[in-house]
Amino acid sequence: MMTVIALATQPVLAAGTPLLTFLLPIAGSMLLCYGVYQIVVESRTASQKKIEERLKGVKRPKSDKESAVSILRRNAVGDSKSVADKVLGKLSFMPRVQVLLDQADVDWSASALMARLFTIAVIAVVALVLMGFNLWTGLMCGLAVIFLPLFWLSYKKKARVAKLTAQLPDVFEMMSQALRAGHSLASAVHLIHEQMPNPISSEFGRVYHEQNLGLKLEDALVGMAERLDSLDVKFFVTAVQIQRSTGGDLAEVIDKIGAVIRSRIELFGLVKGLTAEGRLSGYVLFALPMITFAGAMMLNPAYARILIDDPRGQIMLVIAGGMQLMGLAMIRWIVNIKV
Repeated sequence: MMTVIALATQPVLAAGTPLLTFLLPIAGSMLLCYGVYQIVVESRTASQKKIEERLKGVKRPKSDKESAVSILRRNAVGDSKSVADKVLGKLSFMPRVQVLLDQADVDWSASALMARLFTIAVIAVVALVLMGFNLWTGLMCGLAVIFLPLFWLSYKKKARVAKLTAQLPDVFEMMSQALRAGHSLASAVHLIHEQMPNPISSEFGRVYHEQNLGLKLEDALVGMAERLDSLDVKFFVTAVQIQRSTGGDLAEVIDKIGAVIRSRIELFGLVKGLTAEGRLSGYVLFALPMITFAGAMMLNPAYARILIDDPRGQIMLVIAGGMQLMGLAMIRWIVNIKV
């Protein structure tokens, strides 16, 4: 019996990586089970999500005494931390991922997102290695599984901020009219939440709910500016802070800010039109090698498959893909003119 087992394991030993062959499926199975556990067992109830959405962004006050808002938030959502929150929450980059999720308006926690991405990445690496691909190719694909969703979140954040910025002139015009009609700033914020479409409606609604829960309106506006990472919103928040401390006609200041933002939007559209040729050139240069390779695969598969079948060709493809991404990033950096 022992002889049969030894003979059965000889081909595995000849492959050169017996330990890797056994450990990768085990690790992948464990992470797959953990991912299912995260999705099924630890999914929060609808009521918890609703409470957390309303209390999201409420910060601890500067004083040492714990306010009623922080106590409410701790009792509502503080005890519902998952295993991923406790384990991955200690990593240094997790706060930045959470900020990115908030800015992209994705209702996920950073720990839940990274736990799922790590699980899928390990499964992808294991599958590619078992299919016969080079280990480095599998690792590069695993890294792509992790970073591509983060790039998508960054793109979604920029698109959301751009859409919100386009709404700001109308928002400030409505707000200044409400202030001149005798409404308070909080009432004007609530009016924006009721009358304007998303994404500006959800952001001002969040500010209104936070100040209803006891947070100062200025602090809630500062939180909105930090979430959105928009220079135009920071102008508005700074004007509100100055007016609250020194006084003055806030409606007139908001009118002037709206006029400046409208001019900036027009100038940005002009710059975008002038740089359209450079952006299109970058996209063409990025897509040309992939189109050429796809054409070679259709016209002469035996000639092109060397890059796929040979380990050296796989490494060359990975390096070429990385250089393509670097080139696209450089072209975008060149044509991305700040206004």
